Amino acid sequence: DVLETLMPAVASALRVRDPLPNQVLTPGEIEVLRMLGEGLGNKMVADRLGISEHTVKFHISSIFTKLDASTRTEAVTLGIRQGIITV
Repeated sequence: DVLETLMPAVASALRVRDPLPNQVLTPGEIEVLRMLGEGLGNKMVADRLGISEHTVKFHISSIFTKLDASTRTEAVTLGIRQGIITV
């Protein structure tokens, strides 16, 4: 039956990706993600948090890995969907 064949594929495609339990964002990563949601660039995030741009870039890379995101927009969208941040 075609419907029985398609249902698992459709369910899988619609499932929201959740971070693995051991990949929960750190408080610093959450702050960076929240500021990305505000549309801030690396320099502004660094200035607001009192950290280096290098550290901001490190946090963003870690966020991408943990959320399985490839862009800032995707990371923010996943963060909102998963209840990590609000904007």
